[in-house]
Amino acid sequence: MDGSAKSLLVSLVNIANEVSSMEKSHFVHARNVSSMIWRIKLLSSMLEEIQLTCCPIPPSSIMSFNEILSLIVKSKHMIQECKDGSYLWSLIQLEFISNQFYLLAKDMGNSLDTLPLSSLSITRDTQEQVELLQKQAKMVKLFIDPRDLQQRDRLLHVMANNSLQNKDFVDARKVEEILSNIGLKTASDYDMEISKLEAEARNQASTGGLKEASDIKNLLFLVSYSKSMIFKDVENERNEGECQPLPEFQHIKIHDYCSASSKSITLNIRDEFLCPISLELMRDPVIVSSGHSYDRVSIARWINSGHHTCPKSGQRLIHTALVPNYALKSLIQQWCYENKLPVNDPTMSVLKVNSSKKNFNANSLDAIKMTAEFLVGKLATGSADTQRKAAYKLRLLAKCGMDSRKIIAEAGAIPFLVTLLLSNDPRIQEQAVTALLNLSIFDNNKILIMAAGKAIENIIEVLESGKTMEARQNAAAAIFSLTMIDYSKVTIGGHPRATKALVNLLKEGTAVGKRDAASALFNLAVYQNNKARIVSAGAVSLLIELLMDDKAGITDDALAVLASLVGCSQGLQEIRNSRALVSILIELLRYGSATGKENSITLLLGLCKEEGELVARRLLVNPSSIPSLQSLAAHGSLRARRKADALLRLLNRCCSQPHHSL
Repeated sequence: MDGSAKSLLVSLVNIANEVSSMEKSHFVHARNVSSMIWRIKLLSSMLEEIQLTCCPIPPSSIMSFNEILSLIVKSKHMIQECKDGSYLWSLIQLEFISNQFYLLAKDMGNSLDTLPLSSLSITRDTQEQVELLQKQAKMVKLFIDPRDLQQRDRLLHVMANNSLQNKDFVDARKVEEILSNIGLKTASDYDMEISKLEAEARNQASTGGLKEASDIKNLLFLVSYSKSMIFKDVENERNEGECQPLPEFQHIKIHDYCSASSKSITLNIRDEFLCPISLELMRDPVIVSSGHSYDRVSIARWINSGHHTCPKSGQRLIHTALVPNYALKSLIQQWCYENKLPVNDPTMSVLKVNSSKKNFNANSLDAIKMTAEFLVGKLATGSADTQRKAAYKLRLLAKCGMDSRKIIAEAGAIPFLVTLLLSNDPRIQEQAVTALLNLSIFDNNKILIMAAGKAIENIIEVLESGKTMEARQNAAAAIFSLTMIDYSKVTIGGHPRATKALVNLLKEGTAVGKRDAASALFNLAVYQNNKARIVSAGAVSLLIELLMDDKAGITDDALAVLASLVGCSQGLQEIRNSRALVSILIELLRYGSATGKENSITLLLGLCKEEGELVARRLLVNPSSIPSLQSLAAHGSLRARRKADALLRLLNRCCSQPHHSL
């Protein structure tokens, strides 16, 4: 067994044993937690058996083992969250968390399906155990524990029928019964739950979940007030005693065993405390628009170097704001306190991750390289069925991060995937175009795809007449990704069939397809010469229809394209011909998103400059337009304020004209 495969197996055995030894939940989500631990225990026995035999692992198994490793890590985090997180919030989110366990079980079954058991060195008994696990995974259904559901409904009933603003109406004894059933029995249990709810409230507020933060605030009041009523006598005794207040965190004396000059501390650190970029403990964790957390210094350096994607997911960042993750920072500070480590001291720079983690990362890249080369070989010489499976696995592997995307491209996958775009097999075509989409997230791969023979021609062919709607939509998403670089906007926009095919998908696609098509059109419209082509393809009337279609769900995307097209004479003329547009834009000024309001002003400003008095009169006679513009001028984004001011000045000039009837 080579080093990378051996390292992968060691990591699998360690994480599987770690999950297998975790305590089962006795309260919320107990059944889902127990089922997941049981599945991983079965896998653990198989993995240990393979490790003991020391036989080589076939390359075809490496991909499956990588997927299984990722799923076990996710399972560990889910179980840990159920154990360490707020019981009440976990109960409120009952359906969501149960669905997460269900999806993990399904994904585990899919990974086991691609695992060639016959080629692994395991006994017949172990093979039968894994086959049983495969069968059960295929039959698994979403399970919501009826007992949890009953407790959650009782809790919601109490919250709905009791005024949380008036303590006299809170039935503390009924709340005590509910909380006791989910494991909160002592005053310290209540204190711990309050602490967890406070951390969750900070987390929700920092990630934009204001409604969730409000719900948690109500739960906090409920628990705090119930605790004060239920443990009233205990609290009185404590207050009468000589209890000293707990010291503030920053005043705690730290044992002087950290020497910045000589020592390097090796500790086991929770994965979520480590910055995915530097692999070191985060001092100032922040959240990017993809939802992932990084240390502020590391992610700022990444963004400032010209990257516009999330390093962990590869997802494009819709904005570069860095939102402080107060909940995670609080947990890291608590961990530092427990381990007698200073938080903001320079000696923290010597705190390193276990070397095994970094070694695992290097070995993991070797395993990805070996897998990619093996799969590319199958693309080149395999049967149609083998090519489909290889394209599917490359598609999954390309989702694992930037390193994977780079390695797959270096292994020579792109030209073969481009050729498979014209396959008569719908499944091969779909897997190939999706694999190219995932690969294109890495900027250097965009250049390689653009240079790969008939890549653009073939992608447009799939977009135009792909054998499945999924393939057509992913072709549109691939064009959106490729047009992030400027010369691609020129090349793709200049293709005689590209814009027409995108407009057709805008008409025929699902909500996801329409959004992908609109996003690609928006990128193309950045290049001035493409705007007339988009208008000629019939995009304007379709986009205005989509503004009025609530079910389409792409209002902001459609507005963004229209706002870009108002800058060309053909686009302005088409937009001007719409009788309904001005009324829609006035409504969006009131009820649209921040981006939608901004683009609505852009369109109205463009129309007013050209048609002046006609559009201005329609704005002035509508009672909501001026207050909406004044609100945006005072509280909108910098761009929105500037445009709202310009539009208000234009309307003011219109009002001041002597012949104005208003």
